[in-house]
Amino acid sequence: MLRIGLTGGIAAGKSVVARRLAELGAVVIDHDVLAREVVAPGTVGLEEVVAAFGDGVLADDGSLDRPSLGRLVFDDAAARERLEGILHPEIRRIAAEREALAGASDDRAVVVHDIPLLVETGQADRFHLLVVVDAPAEQRVARLVGGRGLEEGAARARVAAQATDEERTAVADVVLDGTGTEEGLRTQVDALWRRLCAEVDQESEGDSARL
Repeated sequence: MLRIGLTGGIAAGKSVVARRLAELGAVVIDHDVLAREVVAPGTVGLEEVVAAFGDGVLADDGSLDRPSLGRLVFDDAAARERLEGILHPEIRRIAAEREALAGASDDRAVVVHDIPLLVETGQADRFHLLVVVDAPAEQRVARLVGGRGLEEGAARARVAAQATDEERTAVADVVLDGTGTEEGLRTQVDALWRRLCAEVDQESEGDSARL
C-alpha cells in the first residue's frame, strides 16, 4: 500500500486533484468529510464541542452550527487549539480505520489522505509521499472572490489563516502547478498516477523476489 498526503492552500486546486485521483483508482480519504462526521448529532465529538464552547454552537435541530463555531475560533488561537484537540484525534482514528480497510482488501492500494491543514497540523512526515497543489496567494484570493463570492477581506483572512506557500512547498515531495486550467491540472495528475503505479509495481516485484 502506498500512502499519500495531499494538501494545498484554499482555492489552489486540491479538490480537482483529489477527484481525479479517485477517478484513476486511488482510495481518497477526505479529512474535511471526516471532520463533519465526527461532530454529527449523537457523536461524542459533538458533545465535547458543546461542553467546550456552549449550547450556542448548536443549531435548532441539534446539529453543529458551523458558522457560529467558526466565529468563536477564527480569530482566537487558544479556542482554535481547543477545538483541534477535540476533532483531530477522532479524525485521525477514523482515517486510520479506513486506510486499514483499503489495505486489507488490496495490498497494492494507493491511499490518498486529502488534508487541507496537513502542514499546519504537523503531519508532513506521516506519508510515503507528500503532494502539494500550489498557486500564488493573490491568485487564490481572486478565485475566492470571483468564483466563490467571498468579500476580498474575508478571502484574504482565509488565505492568511493557513500555512504560507513556501511552508507547504518546503516539505513537498511533489508540487503540482495549480495556476492554470483544471484540464491542465488533471493532466499533471495523470502523469503522477503513472509514476505512482510504476512505484507500486516495482515494490510488488521486490516483495515477490524476497519470498
